Amino acid sequence: MHFLSLQNFQNYLIQAKLVESAQLQECMVRLQSRGQSIDGLIRELEGRHLLTPYQATKLRKRDIEGLLLGNQKLLYRNASGSFARVFRGVSIDDGRMIGIKVLRSRWAEDPRKVTLFKREGELGKRLKHKNIVPIYEVGSEGNQHYLTMEFVEGGNFRELLKGRGKFSPIEATRYAMDIAEGLEYALTLGVTHRDMKLTNVLLSAQGVAKLVDFGLAGQDASLRSIDEEVDRAVEYATLERGSHAPDNDERSDLYFLGAIYYELLTGKPPYPPSKNKEDRRQFSRYRDVRPIRQIDPSLPLNITRIVDQLMCINPFDRYQNPTLVLRDLRAALGDQIPAKSDAPPAMVTSAQPVSPTVLCVEERIRQQDSLRQYFSKHGYRVLMLGDCQRALQRMQTDPPKGLVLMGASLGKDALPLFDKAVAACRSSGTAVVLVLSKHQRDLKAKIADTDISRVLVDQRVTLRTIRKALEEIWSKTG
Repeated sequence: MHFLSLQNFQNYLIQAKLVESAQLQECMVRLQSRGQSIDGLIRELEGRHLLTPYQATKLRKRDIEGLLLGNQKLLYRNASGSFARVFRGVSIDDGRMIGIKVLRSRWAEDPRKVTLFKREGELGKRLKHKNIVPIYEVGSEGNQHYLTMEFVEGGNFRELLKGRGKFSPIEATRYAMDIAEGLEYALTLGVTHRDMKLTNVLLSAQGVAKLVDFGLAGQDASLRSIDEEVDRAVEYATLERGSHAPDNDERSDLYFLGAIYYELLTGKPPYPPSKNKEDRRQFSRYRDVRPIRQIDPSLPLNITRIVDQLMCINPFDRYQNPTLVLRDLRAALGDQIPAKSDAPPAMVTSAQPVSPTVLCVEERIRQQDSLRQYFSKHGYRVLMLGDCQRALQRMQTDPPKGLVLMGASLGKDALPLFDKAVAACRSSGTAVVLVLSKHQRDLKAKIADTDISRVLVDQRVTLRTIRKALEEIWSKTG
């Protein structure tokens, strides 16, 4: 789009609700001394975190397609596949974070691909279960086709494994149960997943595993033609042809649930990762999996037996449905956790290792991603809020182990909000770290560290500094 003038561009920003009028006028005043231009305004808005890097890049190219879809603003691209891209967006109506999946432009004029994509959305709208990411809307605008869904804060299990290495048997079994419960529910509606893999299982901030992307559910009859065009679920086609299983066999999802469980327990994939389709079409890749006990002989026998049966190459030797898997997973989990009557509470707690939660108050998208990725990599669950008042409310019901306050997001209220946070965290022993921006550094002299709090100044702070400050407090407070 060609903007005829700076005023024309400002009008677009307001009409599209990309920025608020007062914010825009403040930026224009700041630009007066440097000369006002469209690109200068974009730089100013991005520098003040009123536009995300994704939005700013699009606007510099005068490309407004994909900035708004329906009632959502697109903020940031989260993931990209051969078939679609996934964005983080925000609802214009209520400010709620939304996941937005957009069909790639190269498929947008192919009626068959568009039909498959919309079918995925309509199918997803039917699936309403705690272990399945809900689809809210299926929409089209011009040549863009999209789905909106719940935005899951915690990331997918491939990302989590990069930071964690592997999960304890108890954690991995709980997540396997979540996945199996989602599959069991979908099957009551006659739906199988058909694309089970680590990236299609997300972990919420509350520690619940959720299935996403039922895009190939029930589509195997057509896979023989589309797997040449769209790089999805080649593994399923190869497994079923090699094992003489029927198309759309519910037991195939269970094999790949086993593959996920295997990797959560060991940190190692059961078969070599590959983007090469010819490698993925080799049946021996799925047949010749190294037994999990050879990878980690210390794993409980009842858990490794479940993995082995899930990954039996003969579908008739495999579990026949998710309900049977759940029966054994629940029994295995019960064996791992001592009953309360048999052990003191301390033993029960220690038998259930749970990743400590760090709650971050940060409204800037890029900084949110940096904090989330860093703390996840170091084994923490990360909860992100843009509003400090909401964080203080959460402290009353579900206090985290650590609270990180980013001064740039607190603004002029940084000092009183920090004082409220320390007071709210004292009863729970939550560690509090305030990171002042360079413009707030004079506040440092007005705030004293306490036994549960530290104040850092942005110019000297790295993510490692923030983590070390939290861990120092924990080491002294227990």
